[in-house]
Amino acid sequence: MKYGYVFGMLLMVVSCGPVTPKQDAKSQTAPPIVGTWKLLTGTTIKGTDTVVTDYTIGQEMIKIISPTHFAFLRHDLNKGKDSTASYAAGGGRVKIGDSTYAELLDYFSVREWEGGEFELFYKISGDTLITTGVEKIEALGIEHLNIEKLVRVK
Repeated sequence: MKYGYVFGMLLMVVSCGPVTPKQDAKSQTAPPIVGTWKLLTGTTIKGTDTVVTDYTIGQEMIKIISPTHFAFLRHDLNKGKDSTASYAAGGGRVKIGDSTYAELLDYFSVREWEGGEFELFYKISGDTLITTGVEKIEALGIEHLNIEKLVRVK
């Protein structure tokens, strides 16, 4: 009888399931930009010069955006075995608004870019994300408009 009582109590506790604290609706809804994205194209415009890079040929890049941080990883698809060998990675904190997104670049394999803050406008249409913003690093003489087209990774 004693074991039956213990078994019954144990069964009752287990069947109740875990208790989770209630969260308000705001904390459950992440901004639509949050997720993992694959870079398709990048366009840089400086003065009258425009350069379009297709990131689906010979290389691949993903960007991961959380409500508080971001990270990106890019590499060549030949596993670093020829002249196309490349690898870049970076990340840091983010500030996300309704149509704006700021990247505070705390880490980057090109160390001179660290500490940069880049304010971007973004638009999401279906599974496509377009970001537009000026990349400016005075110490390196870099100032150009950067437009990226990304697709959500499922």
